[in-house]
Amino acid sequence: MGTLQNDVLGLFAARKGHFLFESGHHGDLWLNIPPAYQNPRKIRQCAAELARMLKPHGARVICGPLVEGAFLAQMVADEMGVNFCFAEQFARPRTDGLYPIAYRIPEPLRPALSGVPVAVVDDVINAGSAVRSTIEDLATCDARVAAIGALLTLGNPASELASAAGVPLETVAHLPKNNLWEPSACPLCAAGEPLETTRDT
Repeated sequence: MGTLQNDVLGLFAARKGHFLFESGHHGDLWLNIPPAYQNPRKIRQCAAELARMLKPHGARVICGPLVEGAFLAQMVADEMGVNFCFAEQFARPRTDGLYPIAYRIPEPLRPALSGVPVAVVDDVINAGSAVRSTIEDLATCDARVAAIGALLTLGNPASELASAAGVPLETVAHLPKNNLWEPSACPLCAAGEPLETTRDT
């Protein structure tokens, strides 16, 4: 494992348990993301590497989902010398309980995205709910998604999302094994383990 990958993994304090993620999925690994932004210098070093990886894809705007993903996206945009935008959360009730939170680019930022290549950046991609919804909304702005970028990806959802969107995925660090279950198939629920609600991507 490279030094930079270790640096990325060290940014996010991990703990095991039984968690309900923003996507509606259940899992057994939670990453404490907000404290990673308390030291901007440290996370900026990782953002610079992600910017280097994304540069060949020709994005003219870097877009990140609020909250923390947008902070990273702004750093990456600054490193690349391109524009930045963000997507805001809103509730989207679903009968199946999955992906109840969606993301939308604010109205004043939307006209400038038409026809523009955009890279969608998040700090950690787990189930991919924030990135997926941001990509969906960029399509309604007539933007062209050029790439997806992350400091850390967990399991297969990020690569599957990038493949479905037909765009490259750039990630500084990757953990290949990650447990993510739909609520009805969660073995921790079946075992009667208490569920904890967390922030997820």
